Amino acid sequence: MTDQRVLLVDDEEELRRSTAQALELFGLSVQTFPTADPVLELIGFSFDGVVVTDIRMPGIDGMTLLHRIRELDPEIPVILVTGHGDVQLAVKAMREGAYDFLEKPFTPQHLAGVIRRALDRRGLVLENRRLRAVAGKRDDLEARLPGRTQIMVDLRYRIRAIGATDADTLIIGDTGAGKEVVARALHDISPRASRPFIAINCAALPENLIESELFGHEAGAFPGAIRARFGKFEHGRGGTILLDEIGSLPFDLQAKFLRVLQERVITRLGSNELVPLDVRFIATSKVDLEAEVAAGRFRADLLYRLNVATIHVPSLEQRRADIPILFLHLVREAAARFGRDDMEVPPDVISSVAQREWPGNVREMRNAADRLVLGLEAATVDAGAGRDVNGRLAEKVAAFEKNILASAIAAHGGALRPVYEALGISRKTLYEKMQKYGLDRRILGPDQILDEDRDL
Repeated sequence: MTDQRVLLVDDEEELRRSTAQALELFGLSVQTFPTADPVLELIGFSFDGVVVTDIRMPGIDGMTLLHRIRELDPEIPVILVTGHGDVQLAVKAMREGAYDFLEKPFTPQHLAGVIRRALDRRGLVLENRRLRAVAGKRDDLEARLPGRTQIMVDLRYRIRAIGATDADTLIIGDTGAGKEVVARALHDISPRASRPFIAINCAALPENLIESELFGHEAGAFPGAIRARFGKFEHGRGGTILLDEIGSLPFDLQAKFLRVLQERVITRLGSNELVPLDVRFIATSKVDLEAEVAAGRFRADLLYRLNVATIHVPSLEQRRADIPILFLHLVREAAARFGRDDMEVPPDVISSVAQREWPGNVREMRNAADRLVLGLEAATVDAGAGRDVNGRLAEKVAAFEKNILASAIAAHGGALRPVYEALGISRKTLYEKMQKYGLDRRILGPDQILDEDRDL
């Protein structure tokens, strides 16, 4: 286990410095930040520490940081520091998952005591996760990438195998399928887990500044370069750098990046000095890079150097049997994120969700789950909306029946009695149809199997 850390975020330099010095006198290891952005690069499922943040800050404020951290791992303790007028806001934050809040002025002893209790709690969470993984129980990777279809089982196996290595990795998948989730998982189960995770959206980098953004520059390297600046590659030293949609990287810059991959050194703009770079690179793409190579838009040598290990993230269309349980998972996740009570999703909603198309994959489904939890709109759609109208009637009827059964079993947590009673069929008929369609109630709802169903 890595040394436990305290990440302290406050835009007031004097307060930040004095608080850090006081905490270090109590034997705590403290890293300080004037803004919240760098903190998110250090947070992950394996993060062994706590975050202490002021509420009122420019840019990402304390409440927004809390919500971002809970999206990455809801069990990371976040301690909010508030002014007198922010107490109501802090109480709201407690309801939304903050570990604790302190009102200014506070004593260093008080803050140190709260931090130590939070560190103890975080340590227990990580130890419990480790023990569950050793015992073969449902681990964090399954919580982040849920699904019991074989293609998802294979995906998690491949992530575990590749994540433990230092191999550069290429992740291929449709928009919204979860490529960045896979990249984060690779980082979090790697020996680099305690180091930065830097995500770079290649498609969003300004073309005239892209080289400076990645490699950094010296003072005077170009008009407006008043002082030297580290690039994103250097910020990621010791950790993992994600190049999202690498196919968007300009062709002339691909050759320079290839050199970085091969030699693990960079040269800042305006300098001849070689800077060693200890990082692991992960790249994602939604397009076929081999086709891009054939079209002359992507370098073949860069592709071959990148895909030392390749992971294909399946679309929802490739794992439709996972849709009911995945939607329920996203609803529970949304309820926790928005501080709402767990809601029971009606079977007809789950059935409708299972029938519809999801061209935006998990991202689109997460948005639908969020809207359902917030009550903004119903998540139901016409059961046949977007489906292929071609095909044999018998095949369409069978597919519809299978989805109805899977949705009902998932909605009732794997308990079969309420399923056959709700559908108006006998216990024997339900069992026969489950065998016919290969449905396993342990997959669709493992935690709520009733005693009277155990002989099925």
